[in-house]
Amino acid sequence: MEGTNPVNKKLAAALSGGAVLVLALSGCTSSNGNNDKLNAWAKQVCDSVQPAAKKIEAANAAIQKQTSDNSAPADVQKTDAQAFQDMSDAYRAIGAAIRTAGAPDVDNGAQKQQNAVKELNDIATSYATLQAQVGKLDIKDQAKFADGLKGIATSLDNLSQSGNDALKTLEEGDVGKAMSKQASCKSSPASAPATAS
Repeated sequence: MEGTNPVNKKLAAALSGGAVLVLALSGCTSSNGNNDKLNAWAKQVCDSVQPAAKKIEAANAAIQKQTSDNSAPADVQKTDAQAFQDMSDAYRAIGAAIRTAGAPDVDNGAQKQQNAVKELNDIATSYATLQAQVGKLDIKDQAKFADGLKGIATSLDNLSQSGNDALKTLEEGDVGKAMSKQASCKSSPASAPATAS
């Protein structure tokens, strides 16, 4: 019988895939481009997104910590439910920040902005659904709880692999260049950047 610990490790691995989405916002390519309007837009978005990015990192860390202990199902459930709620709130906040900033000053800026906001809201809704699912798991039966967690880990895995296409499209070209100049978008990089000149 598989206990909750290995399953929650799988959950944490899937969750860290989802965190890549926000790091996409904070680890854009560096380059030039002197569009003041676009730079102002990028600064507004980057500054607004930072608290949400930190919230997602904290939620991810909470689940990671719960996997390293030999945690009771009730503790895992409580931590995971809170983490999913925090992630849902954070993605919604990122969507709101991009909506509030308006369309970036690039070709198809309004469409790119709308697509990214919709995508972020969809992700927020998915995390809220996962939070509800975790809350319904049977914590009195370890085997049932582990099975339930497995299903959630699979959903989370699918979520982390889907859905950041519109965000990537929003950050292409000049938008990415403008964002890369903002101090608030230069978080600690998840991986070493490519050194292409």
